[in-house]
Amino acid sequence: MASVRRDFTLEDLAPLALAAGIDRTILVQVLPDTDETEDFLTLASTAGTVAGVVGWVDLTSDRLPHTLDALRAAPGGELLVGTRHLVQDERDPRWLNRPDVQRGLRLVARTNLAYDLLVRPHQLPAAIEAVRELPELTFVLDHLSKPPIDAGELQPWASLIRELAARPNVFCKLSGMVTEADLRHWNVAALRPYVDVVLDAFGPERVMFGSDWPVCLLAASYEEVVGAAEALTAGLTEAERCHVFGTTAERAYRRDERPRRGRAEDEEAAEATR
Repeated sequence: MASVRRDFTLEDLAPLALAAGIDRTILVQVLPDTDETEDFLTLASTAGTVAGVVGWVDLTSDRLPHTLDALRAAPGGELLVGTRHLVQDERDPRWLNRPDVQRGLRLVARTNLAYDLLVRPHQLPAAIEAVRELPELTFVLDHLSKPPIDAGELQPWASLIRELAARPNVFCKLSGMVTEADLRHWNVAALRPYVDVVLDAFGPERVMFGSDWPVCLLAASYEEVVGAAEALTAGLTEAERCHVFGTTAERAYRRDERPRRGRAEDEEAAEATR
């Protein structure tokens, strides 16, 4: 983890994004901490390149309404576009189906925010059930649900992805793949079967590019991740690539009222660890 065990800033990102033709980013939480979310919102309010923030809130807390109101009232609060919890680390594979979690997700939906699904393949059945129970909430699946790319296995992941994609309120990020592959020897060919499943299941209009920077540095540079995504979507039409590299994220996070100048992406965060 040495390559990401430091602070990362928008100044680190700027030249990388500029070279890739990407002009806006969504910052996504790392820590289960509302203080971090407030920091991201403050940062976003002073940086024109940040289109929104996906922050963390305690979905199970009785104070969730107050927390969301406070975040909305904080500097940059208008840029809060979604929330996320590190479900991948929960021991209970059905954590998303708990009554207290469901109650929190319904409140997120009522506040017009999206919810990022950070789950592993064994948690997809619970995610499918949660999505079915909450059609009013926009879900964004992170990192393709981290399929076993290094092992080269498609099932049961692929079948579960297709079942999840059957629900129209779910989007999927084309992100986080290089760190699920062989960290030192990954290649585009190893990623292609998983990307093909996602593009076929969701359609390009519900798939968005995400760099997963700076976490991607464990396996690849920002430039390499962008290059891989471009190669994996080269068979799409220009209109379809526009969805993947911008308009899908704008719709999912309700940023489509802002004019587009170039391509947009989703970042994992501005800071890796503290």
